[in-house]
Formats: sequence, structure tokens, C-alpha cells
Amino acid sequence: MLYDEAIRQIGEAIGLMDDNFKKNPSRIEKCNAHVLKSQEIITELMASLDLEAGGEIAKNLLSLYTYFNQQLLEANIEKKADKMIHVRDLMEQLRAAWNEIVSSSAAHSDSKSAPVGINIAG
Repeated sequence: MLYDEAIRQIGEAIGLMDDNFKKNPSRIEKCNAHVLKSQEIITELMASLDLEAGGEIAKNLLSLYTYFNQQLLEANIEKKADKMIHVRDLMEQLRAAWNEIVSSSAAHSDSKSAPVGINIAG
């Protein structure tokens, strides 16, 4: 859900940018709010990592999330969509990877479900 909302917020920010973007202060403020919200979500993802139990995966995710926030900060300052698009695309790939993991884990756990029937013989 956090990935979905961060991707949505970044998409909203990108959608506000066009040729006349810098001439309209209200659009700049809205864009800034969307970028800040996405950064807050990414920071929440960072805070939820268990670096001890998560090992190398958690450390790699922390590095990615740090990179995302840095890119969004730079994009927000520069008011350019290219870095936002890059972060959004990477987050979409991560979301897809997590969905695949959940799907394969669910399928794997379904195949290990309890045996059918009851053994009443003891």
C-alpha cells in the first residue's frame, strides 16, 4: 500500500509539470506537496526496515530508499520531472517484485496445506 501511494503521489507531481509549470505558483505548491508526501512515505519504508534481521536485502533497500529520496529532493528543487519519472519507474519495479514474492509465497504455502481428511484411527 505504501508503494502504491508513493507511486501515485509521484505521478501526481509529474502530472502537474508542463511548459507553463514554473509560471503558476499554485501548481508549484501542489507539486511540492506531492513530492514531500512521497518522500514521507519512502522515509516510513526506511524506518520499517529491520537491518539486523533483514541482512543484505534490508541494507540494499535502505540504499535504494535513500537514493529515491535524494533524487526526489533534487527533482523538487530543479522542478524537473525526469528524476521523478526514474524514481516512480524503479518503485513500480520494486512493487512488482514484492507482489511476485507474495504470490509465489502464497502458492507455495497453499501446496503445503494440511492433509485432506482426518485420521481417526490414531
